[in-house]
Amino acid sequence: MGDSGSDQGTGPGALPAERAATGGTVADETAGHHGHESATLKLVIGAIGIVFGDIGTSPLYAFRETFAGHHPLALRPDHILGVISLMFWSMMLVVTLKYVSIIMRADNKGEGGSLALLALISGQTKTKRWTSGIVLLGVFATALFYGDSMITPAVSVLSAVEGLAVYNPALTPLIIPAAVCILLGLFWIQSAGTNRVATLFGPIMLTYFAVIATLGVLSIWQTPGILVAFNPYWAFMFFVSSPLPAFLALGAVVLAVTGAEALYADMGHFGRNPIRISWLFFVLPALMLNYLGQGALLFREGAEALSSPFYNLAPQWFQLPLIGIATLAAIIASQAVISGAFSVTQQAIQLGFMPRLRIAHTSASTAGQIYIPTINWALMVMVIALVLTFRTSSNLTAAYGIAVTGAMFIDNVLLTVLLFRLWQWNRWWAVPLLGIFYIVDGAYLAANLTKIPYGGWFPLFIGFIVFTLLTTWSRGRKLMIERMRESAMPIPVFIASAANSAARVSGTAVFMTSTPEGVPHALLHNLKHNKVLHERVVLLTVKILSVPAVPEEQRAKLEDLGRGFFRLVLHYGFMQEPDVPAALKNVTQCGQAFKMMETSFFLARQTLLPSARPGMPIWREKIFAWMLRNAESAMEFFRLPTNRVVELGSQVEI
Repeated sequence: MGDSGSDQGTGPGALPAERAATGGTVADETAGHHGHESATLKLVIGAIGIVFGDIGTSPLYAFRETFAGHHPLALRPDHILGVISLMFWSMMLVVTLKYVSIIMRADNKGEGGSLALLALISGQTKTKRWTSGIVLLGVFATALFYGDSMITPAVSVLSAVEGLAVYNPALTPLIIPAAVCILLGLFWIQSAGTNRVATLFGPIMLTYFAVIATLGVLSIWQTPGILVAFNPYWAFMFFVSSPLPAFLALGAVVLAVTGAEALYADMGHFGRNPIRISWLFFVLPALMLNYLGQGALLFREGAEALSSPFYNLAPQWFQLPLIGIATLAAIIASQAVISGAFSVTQQAIQLGFMPRLRIAHTSASTAGQIYIPTINWALMVMVIALVLTFRTSSNLTAAYGIAVTGAMFIDNVLLTVLLFRLWQWNRWWAVPLLGIFYIVDGAYLAANLTKIPYGGWFPLFIGFIVFTLLTTWSRGRKLMIERMRESAMPIPVFIASAANSAARVSGTAVFMTSTPEGVPHALLHNLKHNKVLHERVVLLTVKILSVPAVPEEQRAKLEDLGRGFFRLVLHYGFMQEPDVPAALKNVTQCGQAFKMMETSFFLARQTLLPSARPGMPIWREKIFAWMLRNAESAMEFFRLPTNRVVELGSQVEI
């Protein structure tokens, strides 16, 4: 992992995760915490409300886009059966087999998601050639997520509100203003936290899934012949009879599985088993019943129902309530993606790929409930710009899919390393399985690349910008720390010379440094200008490990350097927020207990200078310098008492 720190003591360690993923721990932990049925049921309902919003709102647009999108299929019975068959088997292979059955076994201390998996693999894979490439792929998957997190709220809310035009065409002019107002409200409430509203998510999504399943059943009842679509024969014959249209249709079919990666990312909140139960026994059946119902509707009514097969499933009197239910589901799907963006950003900061940003906790009881103003407002601007630019969900779906399929393909690469390097699966099992995943995801990615001229360039553009920022910060921090380490004085030499010559004053001085070697720049500057040393001098480094959480008893590692000098290293997981004063209260091995009113914290703030030996191109140096200037103060990030902090400047060439 890269180093996110500066001379203020932040930065992940290169220490490995404490154990490899074995595929058996999350189930055990879930059983330990949620052993009885009522707790499991509560987690299942919670998972339905949070995890499945994105994939759950896909019926609003996915099936329609295959016949009315940018590459419309001819409305023929064999095409309808072929598309539904593809959707079903995609859900079985991509969601059920790949994510639910296999990838969700790869937990990093119970946590899931691309960065958690990346941290796990990087910690366990010792070959440097492998590790650097895997890190870049994992970072790019994270960058693509930001493009996806902009499109998902826009397409979900817009497709739900478009039901107004189905109910009454005269209401069409209200669609965009209504969507913009809903999105403004959604982003506006983020700072207040979603803890109270989240308790309603489960029941609302349960209602939504029950309604769409019921509408599907009623339609299937009228045209039961649609049930033959479960036979993979129809998907196979679709490609045999219409190879090019079938390939292009994959770009829309994949919309039925967008959100699959959320199952893995949210595993840490609900556990593996509740997500599996809710998917297999509730969400998957509801989605397939609705898709089958939409197909049956097109069998009966043809092009007349094509404007919105989802809303046309409902009788006229129920369409307005259905619009309300679908809009609530779209809001919940958007909320899940926004919360995911906050969570991914926090992980990226802790793992050294982003500068420090202000993170506010919106729940006293739930650690995962956070709010990051910079990310929230940036997302809001981009989402509303997307709605105003693309104007219809059909246009937006052209931009949707590339980021998702790109991330899914990268997950295959991470899974390959996982199966062979960490789990050491038998090649006779692993190679055919991976072959299926690469073929399926590769085909979806290739089909989505045809969308680039129609809007698919947008998530790629956002992804490359974010990837450049993440890698620039990681590289810049590494170079800065290397330069500071080169000029650092060995601590024994400093203690021997300074301890006798400098005057000692009462109290404790904590000098925060990103590396546990050498003398911090802030200490040298303080001695140079003030010509005094405190009675107790603590050189403090905060390390972020490649595990989600570090137990309290393993937090601090203290070394007595002699003559009142101590080296202290605090360890945190990448899902934890560093709180230096709280950690210092538990350190008792270096004399008296720490009293904040008798402790001064010294920080160094670096200024970059042009270098005669640049470690990266000048344009990247300028980007890094801009990110460094706009990073949140270490004082706030580490929760240091504001009236006990002294900042000293230093200049660094990279």
